[in-house]
Amino acid sequence: MSERASTAPTDGATGETTPTDDEEPERPRTGATSVVEALENAGVEYCFGVQGGAIMPVYDALYDSEAVTHVTMAHEQGAAHAADAYGIVSGEPGVCMATSGPGATNLVTGIADASMDSDPVVALTGQVPTDFVGNDAFQETDTTGVTAPITKTNYFASGADTVGDDVSEAFGLAASGRPGPTLVDLPKDVTQAETDREPGPPTTPDTYQVTERADPSAIREAADTIESANRPLLLVGGGVIKGDASEEVRAFAKTYDVPVTTTMPAVGAFPEDHELALEMAGMHGTGYANMAITHTDCLVAVGCRFDDRLTGGIETFAPDAEVVHVDIDPAEISKNIEADYPLVGDAATVVTQLDEAMRAAPETKKWRATCQQWKSEYPMDYATPDDEPLKPQFVVEAFDEATDDDAIVTTGVGQHQMWAVQYWTYTQPRTWVSSHGLGTMGYGVPAAIGAKVAAPDTQVISFEGDGSFLMTMQELSVAVRENLDITVVVLNNEHIGMVRQWQDAFYDRRRMASEYHWCPDFATLAEGFGAKGITVADYDDVADAITEALEYDGPAVLDCHVDPEENVYPMVPSGGDNGQFALAEDHL
Repeated sequence: MSERASTAPTDGATGETTPTDDEEPERPRTGATSVVEALENAGVEYCFGVQGGAIMPVYDALYDSEAVTHVTMAHEQGAAHAADAYGIVSGEPGVCMATSGPGATNLVTGIADASMDSDPVVALTGQVPTDFVGNDAFQETDTTGVTAPITKTNYFASGADTVGDDVSEAFGLAASGRPGPTLVDLPKDVTQAETDREPGPPTTPDTYQVTERADPSAIREAADTIESANRPLLLVGGGVIKGDASEEVRAFAKTYDVPVTTTMPAVGAFPEDHELALEMAGMHGTGYANMAITHTDCLVAVGCRFDDRLTGGIETFAPDAEVVHVDIDPAEISKNIEADYPLVGDAATVVTQLDEAMRAAPETKKWRATCQQWKSEYPMDYATPDDEPLKPQFVVEAFDEATDDDAIVTTGVGQHQMWAVQYWTYTQPRTWVSSHGLGTMGYGVPAAIGAKVAAPDTQVISFEGDGSFLMTMQELSVAVRENLDITVVVLNNEHIGMVRQWQDAFYDRRRMASEYHWCPDFATLAEGFGAKGITVADYDDVADAITEALEYDGPAVLDCHVDPEENVYPMVPSGGDNGQFALAEDHL
């Protein structure tokens, strides 16, 4: 019994406690109480959501929580992206909440995004009362059916006594093994019903098994192959960051002098300013990374799923390499690229096993010299003619120079995303936060909110395109309301830029639905939201504008009018040969 209840006077006739004028009656424990207690047991400090009728009992229970702070978003998609980014930066599952029907379906894009990128997210959705399910009740949607393909698992809560444990198990599964999103659908009668059950801590089902260590004999064979290689290459995937294996991978590469390239989700896992770093590979990867993949004789891929944006044409990917593939999810082994040495297990654990099994280092001096030569032949540079508009790459580099080494970058999706990953030097994990597998435009601003909540003392810069920014810019209201010191950089070329680039290259320059004939004044819009708005169009104004934006105590939007004809290169055409990358449109 709570202290408040025990000190209340009693009714002499009934013996029951009665509230005094300045005390509230003790509230009954409900399913909603259990949901919130499960969040508290999981150590949740923040959740992101939008209120509504079916989820209202959970919000009412959340009112009494002293542990969990709720951030009210402008749109449920923003809540999902903010939770996703919070999980990327913190390493713990992010939480998003929404009501039934449109609230739940508005989360779907963010949940699918988290699923494609293996990001830990727990989604809690309201649902109509159980007796109404299937009757097309107001704001009813088959949320578990809709989200089954895009979650690790989901739950339809069946009773107040078990709903707290449903949430706890959802947490356990979201964070364990290969991370990913989970969802608990909460009928209103379940969250309103009384219960005396208290939920346990996050857990996983007894049937859920995760392999931590790879088979010793497979480790031995893989180590022998690496030792004897002439041109070994480490390919670091997003699983290295998800599995907190960056230190182990860095140590392995440096100990054995093996060059390193990353996939886009793994940017920051290996410091890009190190001499062994070849940076990002794939469709818009560096020329030298793609040359290394094309010519390696031993590819050691860690936490990588070999998606098409990395591989291009599978038949031409790493054609001379024996492939060592480390992944915690056995379903990824040989799914796209055949693994000669499959190593199923936790990334940090398996890389340590490999290190312990190595009896000698491969001879890589000539190979490293070749990689350095490719760096000289295919540098990441760009022209800045006086008679052309501001180049977006210049803006990215200027921000990189002006910010701290641990600054976090979030982005939407499009050309601006590629420039942000190509021309910023990433040296630490969990500082690059973007949408990779799903390619979700509008991800950047809500992701910046989630990142800033997770790391309040760290600079957060969000690069957006004009088209991407227009999709979720309403979340700027949240940043202002919560006084979040984020900087949004709109690389404004008045186009859906990547679509325009592809239309020019592959559709005879037929620019259908990719050009804006009119674009809002984003700086003025920012001021309307209560943020700082700045417009830049000239090289000479960039430095001062960056200083003004970074020094402003609160959200700032820098609307950079950049060259609308600038394209992203290098580029490997879809399904193409990574070694045949284009450096200009006439190379395609």
